[in-house]
Amino acid sequence: MDRNIFKGGQHHENFTGNQKFSGLPKAQLKKNTIQNYRYFLAVFQKEFGKRDVSAVTSDEIMAFLVKITEGQKPSTKKLKYSLLKSLFNFVKSTVMPDLSNPCDAPVLAKTFRVSKLQPWTILERDAVDEFIFKTDSPRNRLMLELMARGGMRIGEVLKLKPQDVLDRKLHLPNPKSGRASEVVFIPQKVADRLREYIAAENIPDNERVFPLGYTRAREIVKNAGKKIGIDVKPHDLRRHAATYASRSGVPIEIVSKIILRHSNLSTTQRYLGKISDTEAMYWIENIYR
Repeated sequence: MDRNIFKGGQHHENFTGNQKFSGLPKAQLKKNTIQNYRYFLAVFQKEFGKRDVSAVTSDEIMAFLVKITEGQKPSTKKLKYSLLKSLFNFVKSTVMPDLSNPCDAPVLAKTFRVSKLQPWTILERDAVDEFIFKTDSPRNRLMLELMARGGMRIGEVLKLKPQDVLDRKLHLPNPKSGRASEVVFIPQKVADRLREYIAAENIPDNERVFPLGYTRAREIVKNAGKKIGIDVKPHDLRRHAATYASRSGVPIEIVSKIILRHSNLSTTQRYLGKISDTEAMYWIENIYR
């Protein structure tokens, strides 16, 4: 048996070919995800490819993960730890049943554990309306409205091109979901302002409407919130679009499938935040009024 199990990329190729590793998160493998996995496993193979797989220790895995995930988000660090754990489990279940998975060490599980998520900030409609109204730049205001009224992600806004705009329908090629395309529906007033802006700026069909980087786009959102003394992040506006629609009586299926374009309702429910006792009593009264 060849115990240099990573040599030649055998399991690297199996994994990126959608092979079901034990312990792999159940989310569908999307194109970008597969590319990221392929790169990460290539780096791991370069580090350990000539080693006997059973000789790789927990301390070495720890050192490798700490080095390669430096400066990354806790969720990204956990994902890469889980990926390596899945890889070793795959080797164990298919080739070497006596293999001891070095990723099972408690110190690794504790180090790459993601802390419990803090409750998201839910923006009130009056606050969102106010800082959008106080934004003088037509470009910046449009970006805010597409996120707050259309539920768009900041990356989707930045990739938008005139050729993707069809009145109140915005076509998103190569969306985050991994589908071939998605459609965003926006209010008529926002659609009118978007069309007028594209015409006034004479933006070609195949060029971006908002040719900015992520850093500058986030600054625009943050500065808008500062106008009324609140801290706002781009994704807060997307969550606001969902929460406002839900609290206005829009069925959760519409919020999930049309506004947020989620593949399952459980993800949408996390977006909607907690409901206070006062709000709960208000809705119960209205149901039976």
